[in-house]
Amino acid sequence: MFKITPSPPEVSPYDDLHPHKLHDAANRALDYYLLTPTDTPRRPAGAKLFAVAADINPQALLAHAFETLTSASALTLDLSDDLDGRQRNLALAIYSLMELGGLLLEKALDQEPALGS
Repeated sequence: MFKITPSPPEVSPYDDLHPHKLHDAANRALDYYLLTPTDTPRRPAGAKLFAVAADINPQALLAHAFETLTSASALTLDLSDDLDGRQRNLALAIYSLMELGGLLLEKALDQEPALGS
């Protein structure tokens, strides 16, 4: 059978390149695609899942933190009803710490100027 295209040359186009140059180029390509820059801090996978607006009112932040903490306290107290022994004591200790945090947040909310003032 007659072949229309000529046969490729027997010489490789990479013969004139040095192996260490090819190795360096391959490492640069891998580093570019696989490594993160060292000047940016590495974040956990879920770091961008939740964000707080930079211009949010401090009183709104305190109120939301208070509501979140009291909800977690209620959940912990309900959970402690189903536990016995040491697990119950740990759940009640966590509940006590959350209640203390709630009291601190409530005091901070009382001292924060009212919205619109």
